[in-house]
Amino acid sequence: MERGCPKGGCEVCGIFGYIGNKEALPFLVEGLKKLEYRGYDSAGVATIDKGRLFVTKCAGKIADLERELNERPINGEIGIGHTRWATHGRPSDENSHPHTDCTDTLVVVHNGIIENYLQLRRQLSEEGHKFTSTTDTEILAHLIEKHLKDNLESAVRLALNEVEGSYALAVLSEHEPGKIVAARRGSPLIIGVQEGETFLSSDIPAILKYTSRVIYLNDFEIATITGREIKVSNLKGQPVNKEITLISWDPESAEKVGYAHFMLKEIHEQPKAIRDSVISRVKVDEAYLHFDELNFTEEEARQVNRIVFTACGTSWHAGLIGEYLIEQFVKIPAEVEYAAEFRYRHPIVDENTLVIAITQSGETADTLGAVWEAKAQGAKVISICNVVGSSIARESHGVIYTYAGPEIGVASTKAFTTQLTIIYLFALYLAKKRGTLSVSEVRKMISDLIEIPDKIERLLLKEREIEQIAERFYKANNALFLGRGKGFPIALEGALKLKEISYVHAEGYPAAEMKHGPIALIDQNMPVIVLALAGRRYDKILGNVEEVKARGGQVIAVAVEGDDLIGEKADALISIPTTTEALTPILAVIPLQLLAYYIAVKRGCHVDQPRNLAKSVTVE
Repeated sequence: MERGCPKGGCEVCGIFGYIGNKEALPFLVEGLKKLEYRGYDSAGVATIDKGRLFVTKCAGKIADLERELNERPINGEIGIGHTRWATHGRPSDENSHPHTDCTDTLVVVHNGIIENYLQLRRQLSEEGHKFTSTTDTEILAHLIEKHLKDNLESAVRLALNEVEGSYALAVLSEHEPGKIVAARRGSPLIIGVQEGETFLSSDIPAILKYTSRVIYLNDFEIATITGREIKVSNLKGQPVNKEITLISWDPESAEKVGYAHFMLKEIHEQPKAIRDSVISRVKVDEAYLHFDELNFTEEEARQVNRIVFTACGTSWHAGLIGEYLIEQFVKIPAEVEYAAEFRYRHPIVDENTLVIAITQSGETADTLGAVWEAKAQGAKVISICNVVGSSIARESHGVIYTYAGPEIGVASTKAFTTQLTIIYLFALYLAKKRGTLSVSEVRKMISDLIEIPDKIERLLLKEREIEQIAERFYKANNALFLGRGKGFPIALEGALKLKEISYVHAEGYPAAEMKHGPIALIDQNMPVIVLALAGRRYDKILGNVEEVKARGGQVIAVAVEGDDLIGEKADALISIPTTTEALTPILAVIPLQLLAYYIAVKRGCHVDQPRNLAKSVTVE
């Protein structure tokens, strides 16, 4: 078995828990709302009041659960809740969490997958246990029930020693009514610490309103939480000392604060996120670049002879930009690997290979597995991550944090542009250390980057113009995105955003590949979004536009301000401010984010919670 990693599909869900001196239910409901981006096809809560366990759950969104609770409220100063993204058992009332044991005195919520659940289910059924759902999670409730002899913590430990797979779980029992037992393997679980109150959550945004002091559980750790203390041990029962981490995110950053959707808010937060990610790390006059948590010596920088980026989804697109920048600035080979492929191949890396893992959450299962594989092969590993203390950050030799703040919308926006920002800075850092860029060149490039947030703010003033373009094209069911050079990864990202939130079939291609197949799809119903960015291949992009127009296609061009030539050819034009070729991708992606957002809104889609998707894929 690999460390904490499952081998099959599973639930990427949200867990929230509370124990304190107030009624738990309002905290549970509010916490689940903050976690609904992790899963939203069913939800449930459980509390203990006067020694008795109460459970309410149903298929549907948190609003459906709220209606149930308004009709039949439950009380108690301790409770756990769950919002689900189903793969193991269809969404239904019976398959919703929490799950109880045969006695209805013990309850479990769980993220992850129990790989050997069929074997355990047969065994427990033969012993007389009765099951009411088709989920793997219910196995845990009955397995803990079977072992519940002395105390709840021991029963959970014994049960988990029989389990194969991944889990983040929380358990309540009438037999020990003032206690929550929680455990983690492969799925994130965080304990929030406040005077007189303790919170349990799958992710930071859900507890920011109440506390900024958190404890991260590691794999194979069990926490026993009472009103007086938090005790952490491992699966062997040995105590583990835990440090409290202070989260610097502002609680307001996890709220919509007047925006219709989190995604729109996060698009508008990009200037600040980029400024925050840059300002403490550079001094322009000295061409100075510094990364506090990097743990990367000058000698190691000189010895690196190859860089491998590994990531998933949007972060993989950031890695593609990184490949261009490393080769351009540092003059060493670079490549980009899907983390799921890298970890299961036989990657050729050694002590002179630098592996850079890119992740917003720091919990993506495939990327975490790729980090372990790279380390096992002797490579130096650093991560680019948005969450302090996350699993990938802890497992890496060094880390560079993006200061994007919490990203709630499932479709990544500000996390992506801050990743591009950090990759740009790190490429400059390596180039300066290795002497492939002069001090004056680095100074100029830092100055160019510092101007980017202001240019994004100017670009965001075109929001109404982009919304009008969305009005023209939102009924299209297919779209093609084309780009050359650094425009190609942005074409991929634009297509991903559109398909994620509007359910429009969209594909991104290198523009030169259009004649190798995609051109057959072009007709008057197919909008083609062209990244017509200035550079040595600009004339070829104009040729692609002519080919699309000759076949009746409609062209939406993203081009640099002052480009009158492309404006004459395109059906719609979005102009971006002028910057250097290396920084153009950061600006070019902004209108594609807005275009996808407004098309999704006009198609009546759930922008922040697109169907079948969850924010962090913490399992395979």
